[in-house]
Amino acid sequence: MSRAARPQRALFVVLLAGVFAVLTGCTTTGADGEPGGGEQQLNPQADSSQFPVTIPTKFGDVTIDEPPQRVVALGWTDAEVAMALGVQPVGAADWLEVGGNGLGPWSQQKYDRPPEKLGTLEVNMEKVAGLNPDLILDTRSSGERARHDRLTEIGVPVVSLPEGADDYLTTWQQQLDMIGTALGRQDEAEQLRKDLNAKFDRVAAEHPEFRGKEMVLASRLPDAWGAYLDGDGRVEFMQRLGFVNSPRIERQPGGRGFSVPVSDERLDLLDADLTAVFLIGTDPEDVTGDPLYRAIPSVEKGNDLVLSDQDISLAFSSNSVVGLSWALDEVVPLLADTLGD
Repeated sequence: MSRAARPQRALFVVLLAGVFAVLTGCTTTGADGEPGGGEQQLNPQADSSQFPVTIPTKFGDVTIDEPPQRVVALGWTDAEVAMALGVQPVGAADWLEVGGNGLGPWSQQKYDRPPEKLGTLEVNMEKVAGLNPDLILDTRSSGERARHDRLTEIGVPVVSLPEGADDYLTTWQQQLDMIGTALGRQDEAEQLRKDLNAKFDRVAAEHPEFRGKEMVLASRLPDAWGAYLDGDGRVEFMQRLGFVNSPRIERQPGGRGFSVPVSDERLDLLDADLTAVFLIGTDPEDVTGDPLYRAIPSVEKGNDLVLSDQDISLAFSSNSVVGLSWALDEVVPLLADTLGD
């Protein structure tokens, strides 16, 4: 990987891990000191008549013969999607240390018993195997063959990234479809899809001032700037509201997957009808106090938004059916205020 690409790879990994509140230690037991999940039936409403199901993935077709009862969710936001579909994972990757269960405030569902925490980027394979899962969800991860091969050694179906996906770029629609199918909750998944699409359409109709506006979604790390590209969930979110990603950003060289580096000398590239900044391991003052940032024309006009609220930024970045719905409620008023006269 080139030097230019490393900061951009790091910025996404750090964001997923919750850099705003650095993770310190993982809970490894559920309630009453027992491993998360216990022996309760965790998928009681699955339609057994829908099984077996076969799901195409990056690493080939995966067949699930019967409704899974002990689900481990390892991909970014896999756990909250399973919860939204009515299934409580017995183990989950520790992407968010929120309230001890890894679920953000946008998740209305609560665990009866907290899941076993299994690490974040580096998963504790021994703990995964020790939970005796009958299904592993890893629909949004790095997409590395070595990770997948280690998971398959546990001997249960592993639903990994979709065909052709890589580097956490599974869309919320793909994630929802794959998890819904794997859990035998296709009807519930379809309803969640319809509800979110209807909400996007309604909000976009309520804000015609967004339509056609050029935007830049920037990222600020302690030592680097970046901007998100088409294909990233944050960009798709804004496009659904009518915004257009900056053509100048899209043309920049050095992009990898979801973002492109922006040097201090080229912060003019962040100029657009709307400039929004995600903070990754930095404080708002690191942005607003930067004279180069303040010199950007859109910033001089007041058409910039620094996303300083941790929960809002993480929901915006979640690219899950649950997080995006909550983000619409929280982000859209900020966008409207920023672009208001």
